Amino acid sequence: MEGESYHPHPAVDNDESGIVRSNTDVPPAHDHYTFQIKNFSLLLGMKEEKCHSGQFAVGGYQWRLVLYPNGNKNNNGTGHISLYLEIAATDAFPLGWAVNVHMRFFVFDQIRDKYLTIQDANGRSRRFHKLMTERGFAQLLSHDTLNDSSNGYLIDDTCIFGVEVFVIKGTCRGEILSMVNQPQPNYFTWRIDNYTTWKNNVYYTEQFTVEGRRWKLLLYPEGNKTGAGTYLSLYLMLGDSEILPPNRKLYAKYKLRMRDQLNSNDLEKIEEHWFSDPKVSNGFHEFLSKRDLQNASKGYLVGDRLFIECKIDVISVVKDFS
Repeated sequence: MEGESYHPHPAVDNDESGIVRSNTDVPPAHDHYTFQIKNFSLLLGMKEEKCHSGQFAVGGYQWRLVLYPNGNKNNNGTGHISLYLEIAATDAFPLGWAVNVHMRFFVFDQIRDKYLTIQDANGRSRRFHKLMTERGFAQLLSHDTLNDSSNGYLIDDTCIFGVEVFVIKGTCRGEILSMVNQPQPNYFTWRIDNYTTWKNNVYYTEQFTVEGRRWKLLLYPEGNKTGAGTYLSLYLMLGDSEILPPNRKLYAKYKLRMRDQLNSNDLEKIEEHWFSDPKVSNGFHEFLSKRDLQNASKGYLVGDRLFIECKIDVISVVKDFS
């Protein structure tokens, strides 16, 4: 930039440390958009406080200019032209989106073929996001400066505004963790017939799905680890086809239950765990003693049949955004 610097007004909106005004004969270099307005005086008398340019594309995003001819009164813009850059067409953006931009507004001097440029001091960038879709200057140009014909900004009731936009490309990744209470469906029943004929060391259920995740139960009829020989051991684990991203864990709070088929006095144990490896199970080495299982009055084994149930009460759900 070259030429004289102007500081006729502080031109500071709510969160700015300052702006730089410069006069230059160098046309905008980056992607830019020009907003020429004829019969500008008619805009000053309109009921609507602002008007918009058409949309234009820069950096893979849609933008438009928002002009307040009589100033944005809600942001100390009275007596000035207020001009903002607005990001448009954001409905399809991912959650947590943000776009960082260097922007420089300009007003064309039609007499000298120069540009008055207005931008943030110190090369500051602006961040657009869901709660802040408009950025700019409430005191872009005073009416006194605009109406002074010697400045060349308003000639034959025509003025030319514009903006130069440079989108700062970067990678933003993240996730949203939701804890889902009582997901549906969340119940699985494992019916085992001819239980006393089961001679293998370990048995697995078929996979079942809760909140889009696949699970299975694991049973050791003769017990496992501290339950070996005297207990049934019962566990919950991720299904074989369930693959989590690296370093990602899946939380579940769940109940494992052995149904009492006679008295409705079920044996139920509650556990919670962050699952990560489909090969690793979590549950109870000493879930049900073999003595209680064989006790007919307990009602667990009736007609050589067992009913084992799993109910997942809380599960975590993660959605990525970028």
